[in-house]
Amino acid sequence: MTVLTELENLTKCFGNRTVLDDVTLQIEEGEIIALLGPNGSGKTTLLKILAFLEKPESGEVKFQGETVTDKNAERMRLQSAMVFQRTMLFSTSVYNNVAYGLRMRKLPKNLIKEEVQKALSLVKLEGFERRSAKKLSGGEQQRVALARALVLKIKLLLLDEPTANLDPKNASIVEEAIAAANHELKTTIVIATHNMFQAKNLPNRIVLMNNGRINEVGTPAEIFGKLSKTLASFAAVENTFRGTAKMTKEGTTSIDIGNGVQVIATAPNTGEVSIFVSPEDIILSKNRLESSARNVFKGSIIGIQDLGSVVKLRIDVGKPFTVQITKGSFHDMRTTLNSEVYLAFKASSVQII
Repeated sequence: MTVLTELENLTKCFGNRTVLDDVTLQIEEGEIIALLGPNGSGKTTLLKILAFLEKPESGEVKFQGETVTDKNAERMRLQSAMVFQRTMLFSTSVYNNVAYGLRMRKLPKNLIKEEVQKALSLVKLEGFERRSAKKLSGGEQQRVALARALVLKIKLLLLDEPTANLDPKNASIVEEAIAAANHELKTTIVIATHNMFQAKNLPNRIVLMNNGRINEVGTPAEIFGKLSKTLASFAAVENTFRGTAKMTKEGTTSIDIGNGVQVIATAPNTGEVSIFVSPEDIILSKNRLESSARNVFKGSIIGIQDLGSVVKLRIDVGKPFTVQITKGSFHDMRTTLNSEVYLAFKASSVQII
């Protein structure tokens, strides 16, 4: 495949702090790359350099085979767009927000209208043209920001935590739009994420970062097939556990993760393993659920984090699990710290990594 962007021995500092340290990476045309790593690992800074919004102290950036300089950076910037974690929209209609870049490029009105409709369709916001962008939900605003970038049909799309703090419905729509843009528009996409499940399923390659350096580059199967120290320390943030696996008579796998907690998975495995359960795959209830889920645990709420449209809860069932629910569901349950709750998830939701 053709190399779109090439980074060679990049170093970037802010004051006395080195945020990128000797980073070298090739990004091929048409691929999706996920930058995966803990806070402070350098993901956002790397995205800004790829978007030509920041300059490295040393090293070289090449775009389509041409070295980026002060003289050509503005021209190359027209071929890329970055969508930030905190959505920044104009105080006007959805249509005007999405059309802004095309108007700046002086496209004909009829072509602008056609392209805006295509972009809004991609993010499932048809019929939202006249609505005030600033009055939409957080998830809808993020989809407008994504449409505003996609309508430009740029070569390189940079996304900084595009589904952070979104409810599962909006997160799913954003992920579908990312995949569609890559498949239909052939857009090369680099996405910085904390979402383990997203990193495992969306990209072609994962770049594992820590302390400003690239530790590993590989396919999701290669990265998740072994649990490096970097991945283990990052993954431990949300529902990643080490345990001992053994096969059951039913053909499933039972993993003892300690403190009397046994987790059932569908994938066959034995011996020492690491498992991951996405917070979005866990169902929370005040009463014991009557469902087909093989994993049901009783616990108490030990942490509550309000993230706008969603709430993240820490549930102690012998081991601490993170659960993500909508704010509406949280209010309906009328739970507080130390409330007793039940959590449930299917055996197929347990990822053995």
